[in-house]
Amino acid sequence: MDLIAVALIATAVWAAFAVRETIMLLAEPGRKVESAGNDLAEELGNAGDAASDVPLIGDILKQPLQSAASAGSGFADAGVSFQESVSQVANVITTALIVIPVLFVLLLWLPPRLLWIRRSSTLRRLAEAPGGTDLLALRALTGPPGALAELPAPPGGWADAWRQGDRQAITDLSMIALNRIGLRP
Repeated sequence: MDLIAVALIATAVWAAFAVRETIMLLAEPGRKVESAGNDLAEELGNAGDAASDVPLIGDILKQPLQSAASAGSGFADAGVSFQESVSQVANVITTALIVIPVLFVLLLWLPPRLLWIRRSSTLRRLAEAPGGTDLLALRALTGPPGALAELPAPPGGWADAWRQGDRQAITDLSMIALNRIGLRP
């Protein structure tokens, strides 16, 4: 069960990052607009600088080219803004795609796991206490009979062997009780 929970969480994280990478492909037009805007602004700026060298009308020619260069910078800024928006959307979706499945898995897995930890630590303490193996043997005797049927019964049966204090029968029965919840004796 633990490996299934870890595998589900790992799969959710992997899938979320795969979706993020796919969403980030949508930022490509923004990168192109940014690049084109920067190139346009640079070229128009260079043209304006070159036009300023024209005698008499250089300053008049430079003004519209500089204005157009500013507009090109605006396109570049719009491309950057678009990329940032796509990145924010990708981050929100990635976070949701990780948090929701992880919480779901934890809500389904954690309570039974904590209950098992509590039960197993109680039984482990019981097994280590004086007379604990006797109580575990009694637990095996009063539990489902399936595990008892798999072992060869001592002469007189399991209950009789337990009542008489047969150490081997008590040990076998306590092992059954510990194995039932997944603990090694």
